Amino acid sequence: MTDMLRHGPLGQSTLHLCIDMQNLLGPGSPWHAPWAMQIVPKLIELTEHFRHATVFTRFVLPPQPAAMPGLWQHYFRRWRGLAEQPELFELLPPLQGFVPPAEIIDKPVYSAFTGQKLLQHLQGRRIDTLVVSGAETDICVLSTVLGAIDHGYRVIVVQDALCSSVDETHDALLAFYHQRLSEQVEIADVAAILAA
Repeated sequence: MTDMLRHGPLGQSTLHLCIDMQNLLGPGSPWHAPWAMQIVPKLIELTEHFRHATVFTRFVLPPQPAAMPGLWQHYFRRWRGLAEQPELFELLPPLQGFVPPAEIIDKPVYSAFTGQKLLQHLQGRRIDTLVVSGAETDICVLSTVLGAIDHGYRVIVVQDALCSSVDETHDALLAFYHQRLSEQVEIADVAAILAA
């Protein structure tokens, strides 16, 4: 399903956006994604290449869950016990050493484009292309990819540097990008991206 970067090579205005690769995905967490650790070597390859142009996002509990809109209040009540384990919200240990120069942007919802922090960061660096990796393919990655499209970014989804806790929806999302968003989303693997 690789698209071979049909919009051309990657330039200096490219940023690696790694979504929510946190201890929350590890063993013992209620949000364990069993194959998250399998993609870490690919994430390391990408981050080493984009060492000065990587942003890691983290899904975090909001300071005041009761102030969140609508059903987010219910969601955070359901997971309030996670507040007692702050270490779960840290990046996976193999990725922590990249910060700095890589940066971290926290978010209390699925999309990294909620609020202005990420958008301001990208605009300040004159970024026009996002290489998107991380977790989970069918939730936070999906929401962020759609936000990136809405803001007009070139989006490259790294198919061998994504993970989900549900294989079927992971596969369905890659097919969705390929079949329905092919004008705005390219699908490539790490080797193709590094070669470009």
